[in-house]
Amino acid sequence: MMKRMDDFRQVLAGAVIMAPMTKGSNLPYRRLCNQLGATITMGEMAVARRLRQRKRGEFALIQRAPDEQRFGVQLAGRDPAEMAWAAALAESRGADLVDLNLGCPIDEFTRRGLGAALLRRPKRIREIVEAMKKAVAQIPVTVKIRLGWNDDDLNYLEVARAAVDGGADAITVHGRTRRQRYRKAADWEAIGTVAAAVAVPVIGNGDILYPHDIDNKRRAAGCAGVMVARGALIKPWVFREACNGVLDESAECRWQVYSEYARLGREHWGDDDHGRSRFREFLLWHLGFWCRFVPRRPDGTFSSMQERESQIEPASTAEALLARVDPPGHAYLADCLLDGVDLDHAVRHAPSPVSLPPDLSVARDRTVVRG
Repeated sequence: MMKRMDDFRQVLAGAVIMAPMTKGSNLPYRRLCNQLGATITMGEMAVARRLRQRKRGEFALIQRAPDEQRFGVQLAGRDPAEMAWAAALAESRGADLVDLNLGCPIDEFTRRGLGAALLRRPKRIREIVEAMKKAVAQIPVTVKIRLGWNDDDLNYLEVARAAVDGGADAITVHGRTRRQRYRKAADWEAIGTVAAAVAVPVIGNGDILYPHDIDNKRRAAGCAGVMVARGALIKPWVFREACNGVLDESAECRWQVYSEYARLGREHWGDDDHGRSRFREFLLWHLGFWCRFVPRRPDGTFSSMQERESQIEPASTAEALLARVDPPGHAYLADCLLDGVDLDHAVRHAPSPVSLPPDLSVARDRTVVRG
């Protein structure tokens, strides 16, 4: 448990944090990323009002795994009293930190004044943070922001200062506006501007896929640490790479990682028909990201988060299987993982690929990660 601010600052120095992601930050996947070296694992965004209403599904979002090293709860809400109550609840259930979501771009939430909608209300941000700080006894309160509502309203410095004035112990900056969502490259220069302007640690977030992204962007922006979202969905071993450098993971090594997630998922949801059916939904969702992993190019260079690599010829039938994007291919791989089969068996019995419309691989990028 991070009981003192000095401890928290030490933890954040060079930290590589798993971002709070709806569906992606499910408990078994957090356990996997924890095993692979994530400094802090953040849970899925939980809505304070739903917690107050005792919604069972919402309580699952703030459940800590027994073996999670450092677990953070992210909360969404616009009412200071509700957020204070939810922050105290999170602390009582074992959270090491509690985070205020000011970044979720989804219309369902912004229409209700939650997430990124609060970027337009700096005074209310300060009030919410103040209430959360008073409600928790020992754990840090952090805030995750975007650069603004749109390009015409880049008020990230005002928002960051309001959060710090309210008592925030750290700020995470996602280097895009709400309107940009994930369509443009993250603005790490703006992240650096925040880091230079506030007296608390700043965590940078956006377009991190390789260890050189971590090192170069953190140093250039002057951040304490970084937060990884889509990169952790595409290659959860990015946390291990942060310590060991680029790992040219073979198809067999990647299958072992996916199989470990399958083991953790069966343990969490159960290995009966109901549990397997529930977990299969998550496996299919994750396979939509895992298939986007691209090995290092023959010339030793890497693809960026924005690049498409559909023209690369897979080096083996195993690579081709793991790169499949067609739904029947994902359904087959999900069943293989659920049944615990090895990769050789999966390759030998794989169905033929199904032709897809040319825009499908691009459509996958429209999946939104809240937080």
